[in-house]
Amino acid sequence: MKNVSIGIAFLCVLLVVLWGANRACVGLVLDEHNGVKVHYNGWNIAQSHGKNYADDGYYFGHKWQCVEYVKRYYYLHLGHAFPDGWGHAKDFFDDSLGHGAFNTRRGLYQYANGMKDNPKPDDILVYNDGKYGHVAIVTEIGTDYIEVIQQNVFTITRKRLSLRDSNVDDGSNPPAGWLRLKN
Repeated sequence: MKNVSIGIAFLCVLLVVLWGANRACVGLVLDEHNGVKVHYNGWNIAQSHGKNYADDGYYFGHKWQCVEYVKRYYYLHLGHAFPDGWGHAKDFFDDSLGHGAFNTRRGLYQYANGMKDNPKPDDILVYNDGKYGHVAIVTEIGTDYIEVIQQNVFTITRKRLSLRDSNVDDGSNPPAGWLRLKN
């Protein structure tokens, strides 16, 4: 499935470059993790393509932003509805909380990057820099890396980041930390 989606995404991007068909590709499934699909948002990462809701009315967010994927993943795969689902990605991490504290707005425990705890699969990696920030789901932990799945980074759905001494680093922009469902 992953290789087929990547091939389709490559063809779609080629169409975008050659014929300006970006709009036709928006919403294309690029990847999935634990049954939750990652969609293509187009070249303009700030653009919204409408709101997305669960069948029961729970609000996931703006199609196909990074926050929408994280909220949809947590709701569909882990059964977690965020107490406060509003805000940009950078708003997910509360700088006023201590390491391992409970973030009541998100209903999750919060861990600062570089402290004594490593991220775990299903944690939400949070970047709180820039205008909006970014969030991704941790999919894999190695001895010296973590892998994340993300939405709204063009067609780059998976990314490996360095992990050393509980410090996650992508080479240019370290995340603020991560959120976890259970302590």
